[in-house]
Amino acid sequence: MGSRAGGRRTGPKCIAIVGPFSSGKTTLLEAILARTGTIPRQNPVSSGNTVSDHSPEARAHAMSVEATVATTEFMGDTLTFIDCPGSIEFAFEAEPVLAACDVAVVVAEADEKKIPALQLIMRRLDELGVPRILFLNKIDKSVAGVRDTLKMLQPASSLPLLLRQIPLRKDGVVIGSIDLALERAYIYREYAESEVAEIPGDDKAREIEARFSMLETLADQDDQLMEQLLEEIEPPKDAIFDDLAADLRAGTLTPVLIGAAEKGNGVLRLLKAIRHDAPDIEATRKRLGAPEGNATVVQVMKTVHTAHGGKLSVSRILSGQVADGAELYLPGGEMGKVSGIYRLLGKDQSKLASATAGDTVALGKLDDVRTGQTLTSAKGGMAPLIELSPPQPVYAFALRPKERKDDVKMSAAIQRLAEEDPSLSLRHNQDSAETILSGHGEMHLRVVRERLEGKNQIPVEGHAPAVPYRETIRKPVEQRGRHKKQSGGHGQFGDVVLQIKPLPRGTGFQFTDTITGGVVPKTYIQSVETGVRDYLKSGPMGFPVVDVAVNLSDGSYHAVDSSDMAFQMAAKLAMKEGMASCSPVLLEPVTKVEILTPSDATAKIIALIPQRRGQILGYDAREGWPGWDVVEATMPQAEIGDLIIELRSATAGVATYSASFSHMAELTGRLADDAMNASGKAA
Repeated sequence: MGSRAGGRRTGPKCIAIVGPFSSGKTTLLEAILARTGTIPRQNPVSSGNTVSDHSPEARAHAMSVEATVATTEFMGDTLTFIDCPGSIEFAFEAEPVLAACDVAVVVAEADEKKIPALQLIMRRLDELGVPRILFLNKIDKSVAGVRDTLKMLQPASSLPLLLRQIPLRKDGVVIGSIDLALERAYIYREYAESEVAEIPGDDKAREIEARFSMLETLADQDDQLMEQLLEEIEPPKDAIFDDLAADLRAGTLTPVLIGAAEKGNGVLRLLKAIRHDAPDIEATRKRLGAPEGNATVVQVMKTVHTAHGGKLSVSRILSGQVADGAELYLPGGEMGKVSGIYRLLGKDQSKLASATAGDTVALGKLDDVRTGQTLTSAKGGMAPLIELSPPQPVYAFALRPKERKDDVKMSAAIQRLAEEDPSLSLRHNQDSAETILSGHGEMHLRVVRERLEGKNQIPVEGHAPAVPYRETIRKPVEQRGRHKKQSGGHGQFGDVVLQIKPLPRGTGFQFTDTITGGVVPKTYIQSVETGVRDYLKSGPMGFPVVDVAVNLSDGSYHAVDSSDMAFQMAAKLAMKEGMASCSPVLLEPVTKVEILTPSDATAKIIALIPQRRGQILGYDAREGWPGWDVVEATMPQAEIGDLIIELRSATAGVATYSASFSHMAELTGRLADDAMNASGKAA
């Protein structure tokens, strides 16, 4: 290996482990930690004892629900791995991680159904400019040829997939690998380093062919290598390794390594590729556009609220050094003081005196700091190097504590959860008096609820948010309203004649007056409008009234007994009696929906839209996304509450949608009755 074989230190690195759901990311991290001696043995995910997926929610659902940080040492270098969830519902966890890491290890397998999920990940790495290594996992269970597998996976990657190893088989069973750069065979041993061996004679021709293919791809970026291949000159191994490293760092290709994480196979070759070939903090600093100079710059990747240690800000030190007690400035210029620096291994922490450029550590007690922010030692702070933009939520429920005394406690707990997961959205709906929690799928919000009840000990109730129905009228009417009351002293008197008529859909509410001769003094006309508006908050069907015009045409007053309140009451009486005669009708909100789906599921998506009272507007290929379509439709808001569950079920978990208000449409018959019954309104 020439110069690569030495013990040269390469500095701390940060590696994101990403990949489709259930591809083996957590298992790979466990294998890495066991191989580097950080943990005594590799535990299977089923044991519930892995370093990653340590939360009760992750173990209960047998899936990663948050990014887990684990730092280890390999060949004298510090490597921090961050295991990111594979489910699209928790994908935003990876956003601030990917931005600040040096390289991503993409864990994939020979499963055609997972290609769209792999494509989503690869596309995001492209957008962020993050170099990546593809680890083809579960090679021991794959029956397909490795090069056929790469052909299958290639459409998911905009970069060429470069095979660096091929499997070594005996009697059809994978027993090891052949490294195409080193031209050596490695015989797998369970949970141990592979045994170096000569390439078997029967496999030599296959190795030569695969190696030449690798060199041809490398030669696309290296003219000297191309000349050597054309002249049939064997290139030096050091030059091949230099090209592999240069192309990975430049983002011109994606090297592919193979293995079986469940048995610890292929892990050492992956670690060496990361150590020797992956870029370091200097390249990441340039990619993020971090300023040159002597100032310390820190990028916050994740926020964690611990039970006893308070708030931790998992951060990448991009430049400079951070010591305990250091003062760091937020983007707005506010100052925070670091109280504790910790190295993380899953849920475990070990205290450090300081951290330097390249380190990934947790900084304690920075209470005002948020995920995604950039901190600096320079007074005045600096603008964030990354911009976090959570996708539009696709699932929501109305949340309330089972006991009212927990209202404030629940709000504070949700605020902490939203700090840990910026993709959560919380709002208060004034119309329905509901607290609406929104996220990216049913499981996403289920985990939030479990954390409220488990970690925070707050029993909660959840239900589908109320649909904002409205009502309007179909025909005009003229109605008198008179409020007259006599008691001791001054009485109350107000008398109005209102002309009520429908307006075109979407117009809203209009109030006018055609009073002549002062039959209703100008001082009371505003009171009449106030009374009308107050009534329109809840019409005959119990919902807010829209698209109505009201004109005050006549009335009378009493010089002593008339008042603002009397005319408000008269207006309400006129509206109450008149609206019932205006043929009131219920309106429901209709949304425009844009669904992003793999093309092979488009027919299923189109079929389910009419089942939800939707109307298909059209569909087309998704621009720049081979194998994906965009389906546009309109659909009643009442039908999209659990739409995402059906979409994900039809697309192996990858479809999503965005929705925006389109218009209000009349709702009659049984559906209207059901809507009023569900809302507790009387017809």
